[in-house]
Amino acid sequence: MSDNVVYEVSGGLATVTLNRPDAMNALDTALKEALRDTLREAAGDPAVRAVLLTGSGRAFCVGQDLKEHVEALRRSGGGALDTVREHYNPITLAIASMPKPVVAGVNGVAAGAGAGFAFAADYRVVADTAAFNTSFAGVALTADSGVSWTLPRLVGPSRAAELLLFPRSVKAQEALELGIANRVVPADRLAAEAEEAARRLAEGPTVAYAALKESLAHGSSHSLAETLEKEAELQARAGASEDHRAAVEAFVAKEKPVYRGR
Repeated sequence: MSDNVVYEVSGGLATVTLNRPDAMNALDTALKEALRDTLREAAGDPAVRAVLLTGSGRAFCVGQDLKEHVEALRRSGGGALDTVREHYNPITLAIASMPKPVVAGVNGVAAGAGAGFAFAADYRVVADTAAFNTSFAGVALTADSGVSWTLPRLVGPSRAAELLLFPRSVKAQEALELGIANRVVPADRLAAEAEEAARRLAEGPTVAYAALKESLAHGSSHSLAETLEKEAELQARAGASEDHRAAVEAFVAKEKPVYRGR
């Protein structure tokens, strides 16, 4: 796709690596476009059954490249924020809504939109040296990249308001206690541990995982009765999959199931 994003597919796992290490993976236009397009490619590729999103160097992603942003402000004023609709929204939606699990391997600081992308993932493996920072209010901006939707669901509305109004560095252990991180691992084990989690998902029942993602998203904004109906619809879909039949047959035979993602 671009030198700014490294994209590799192996054994059903797509690894998407933000690759501006000298800029701590700050989001300039080239990186945003490459990340958006790469995630869309992964979402639509039937050979991809899970995605690992991570960063190169010492940061996961520090958010918007402010050097580029200040130049855009000088040229077009408020038009500089068109990037939210053009880039951040589709990136967040690609992560959250793709019909396959996304693991964020948070190798270093995740700030602003970088934190938002990590929050949108289904599972976060975090290096013990990493940290999160909403950072938006620190530059007189409001939340974007879905943070006002994802963060309250991770930590609760009161704590989310605190973290947005008083942005600060939330280190890995606190992130685990708050529910932002799913696992914290030694920094030198981050790549291996994040890949192991993502590969395990890539070898799992992809149709069921897609249904689980859809069910969780639906249930967060619908009534119990509506959610029960959605569960019935999605269960019928999962129940018709080859993987479900293989799992039941393997259970009866007392064997480990082999899933093919269909």
